[in-house]
Amino acid sequence: MSGRYLQAIFAVALAAIWGFGIYFEHDRGHLRFLDRVESTTSDLRTLVRGVRVPPDIVTIVAIDDAIVKLKGVYPLPRIDLARIVEVIARLEPKVIAVDLLLVDNGADDADDALAKSLAARPAVIAAAAVFPEASQSIFAENDQGPLARLPRAERFLLPLKKFADRAQVGIANVATDPSGTPRSIPMLFRTSDMVELSFPLRVAALATGKEPVIEPNHLLLDQRSVTTDVDHALPITFYGPRRTILTISAASVLAGDIAPDAIRDRIVVIGATATGGGDFFSSPFEARLPGVEVISTAITHLMAGDGALRGQSVRIADGVTAVLLPAVLVGLLAWRRSAVGLVAAAAVVVIWTVTIFLAFSSGIWLSAAVPVAAAAPPVVLFGAFQLWSGGRRAQYFAMRSGLLEQFQAPAMQQWLTRDPNFLAEPVRQNAAVVFIDLSGFTSLSEELGPDSIRELLKDFHALVDKEAVACGGMITSFLGDGAMILFGLPVAATEDASRAADCALGLCTSSERWLASLPPSTASRLGFKVGAHFGAIVASRLGGGSYQHITATGDTVNVASRLMEVAASHGAKLALSDELLRAAGRDCALFQSGVLVGPSETRIRGRSGLLTIWLWHSVA
Repeated sequence: MSGRYLQAIFAVALAAIWGFGIYFEHDRGHLRFLDRVESTTSDLRTLVRGVRVPPDIVTIVAIDDAIVKLKGVYPLPRIDLARIVEVIARLEPKVIAVDLLLVDNGADDADDALAKSLAARPAVIAAAAVFPEASQSIFAENDQGPLARLPRAERFLLPLKKFADRAQVGIANVATDPSGTPRSIPMLFRTSDMVELSFPLRVAALATGKEPVIEPNHLLLDQRSVTTDVDHALPITFYGPRRTILTISAASVLAGDIAPDAIRDRIVVIGATATGGGDFFSSPFEARLPGVEVISTAITHLMAGDGALRGQSVRIADGVTAVLLPAVLVGLLAWRRSAVGLVAAAAVVVIWTVTIFLAFSSGIWLSAAVPVAAAAPPVVLFGAFQLWSGGRRAQYFAMRSGLLEQFQAPAMQQWLTRDPNFLAEPVRQNAAVVFIDLSGFTSLSEELGPDSIRELLKDFHALVDKEAVACGGMITSFLGDGAMILFGLPVAATEDASRAADCALGLCTSSERWLASLPPSTASRLGFKVGAHFGAIVASRLGGGSYQHITATGDTVNVASRLMEVAASHGAKLALSDELLRAAGRDCALFQSGVLVGPSETRIRGRSGLLTIWLWHSVA
């Protein structure tokens, strides 16, 4: 296996390990900075999804600016709150939920009136958990069991006993992210000695008439399963800005200006929305969303089952994504070190992004921050390594390109510059092949010194190169004292055969002149032979990953090589096939120079059947 593939496998493995580490640490409660990123992406996905129409379950009765202006005081006097509850109770709601802390004593008559009104219908009143620190989610790492990750409060602020005796109590705290946006509401809270249900869960349980069953990753509410997060928290996805959930002013309630259907058989949540109140949270749709709308959203999620899925199965999917996404991206960048790899990696990122957006719109809250943290560092580091490695490879190939200019045919150099992928896949086509080889060179080289042999070969190669270039041929290789010349690359042409015939003739005449110019002691011991054929070849690149050369293979090449033996056995300088001569035409120079004998049939070594050939002799 090559070093490049080993590097790619190593990079992919490291990316996967890094992704798993990010997921594992975040799942254990570390890397909390990722929650800020997740909050931002969650807001973006919420805005892209847009406003949703909430299920028609909850009505909010708002202690708003209108009732404050009417009464001239805030907080609202309890006698007025008692009247509001009384009016609502007469219209027979399913549950009255009071999202106000009733922990201090008021006027006795007002408190008695409120307690009496709360007893008229099933009711829930809010309590609050007090934490020893600002965080509302404190986990005791040494605790074990299903309740180990519950928010652990120092104590509970409970309503006055006279109210608690007539209504059920739920903890109204919400869990916010670092930006102050509620992302989930814990369904359970605990102190050192007790566990309490949250306000929304207590309201939903009272509305269904069944106590909830708390199980890992979900709760059963009237035989209906509601998925919760790993810490028994209900994820919140906002329906829209304030008043998206049906909202009625408390002033309208006191004035009797409400439709009975807005109250009857519905869950009615009474809460403060007045400008001077402090119970506001940021949301994706606006900067100040009343807390009563957050609570009402959670109640609606519990009753309708339309909240976001963010349970154990979704977190496992996040873990799988955190491992696979960086591994796939690094693998693609390593697999195709080109624009194709970048485009493929970008396509994977786009598909993943679209998937988490569509999943969020369908109620499945897949993490965006964890996969990004898992994928970004490996991809950036590997990309930087690729750039550095690419710079070194560019220098290497620039050097090779300079060398190629010395060893490759000029026409082929220009073609490869225009099309670097030329012959990346083998091509079958017709071409003409010419071979030339010196006779007697091996025995001569035993006697002459290396310098003399080098000079002979240098002159001979220059002769071959001159004739090949003049006729438009490509020297695919010098074989010591021989050479192979190909006509048909980079593209096949109708005159390939005629140019090959001219080249063969030129090689013969030039070689004769060159031999005649040598010292008689050398010239008398050297000769040459030429073979030429025309037919189908397979043109391709051969070699390994670091070096490749362009050549031709096939029966046509073998026959052209064997024709040199035929020429030598018949005392001729050149033997060429009838296929080449017919393709070249009667106008080729071979018919005008020397003596062309043929056609005749002969047997080629290593080939069955006979081949029609022509022999060319020079005129003495």
